[in-house]
Amino acid sequence: MMATSYYKLDIETRKSIGKKAAKVIRKAGKIPSVLYYKGEQPINISIDKQVFYQAIKSEQRIYEMDIKNESQYVMIKEIQYHPVTDEMIHVDFMRVRRTEKMTISVPITLVGKPVGVTEGGILSQAMNQIEISCYPTNVPEHIEVDVDHLGLNSSVSVADVNVDDEDIEILSAADLNVASVIPPAAEEEEPVLTDEEISDEDVSDEDAVDDGEKTDKDSADSESDKDKPEESN
Repeated sequence: MMATSYYKLDIETRKSIGKKAAKVIRKAGKIPSVLYYKGEQPINISIDKQVFYQAIKSEQRIYEMDIKNESQYVMIKEIQYHPVTDEMIHVDFMRVRRTEKMTISVPITLVGKPVGVTEGGILSQAMNQIEISCYPTNVPEHIEVDVDHLGLNSSVSVADVNVDDEDIEILSAADLNVASVIPPAAEEEEPVLTDEEISDEDVSDEDAVDDGEKTDKDSADSESDKDKPEESN
């Protein structure tokens, strides 16, 4: 399923740069950012913090913004976080052209119920994202992988993933495991003791009780002896 529209980011270009300028921008509830594109000068911008949070929640990979009265498609290149508060303090965007293919990772969605699961197996997903090449206007929200046919101890790899759109090329290594059905972990059985072992254990327990009683009695006698007054000759 392709995204029919892209989350639009309201940004402002900025001339002031440096740590002091960045602090002022953050106090105003915005995040200092930079827009990059190969062969062109980076553009310093700022974006409203709340707007960007909502954009992240949309789970889209491509965003739209107006630069110099021209609509541009961009993707997030890097987000920097504060080491203590974990707040976003800087964002790098990368501009992408509608007519040029780009490399991007999209989520994998497993579809169906494996035969092996109905037989008691467990479905294990090894890959959550897959790398593809496509046009910015043709980025799928996810790639579906059919797992209906998987039996116990069987798996599906990247080589088995089919994409209907001919403009989308899968770049992840073909031999990577996407998902597999594994047997449930075997429960450890408690060891069964023989009659001889049970008899030996009973004897050991009795000896331990006897030793304990003797020790307690000896201790009591010792304390009792201490309490007796010394006899005078």
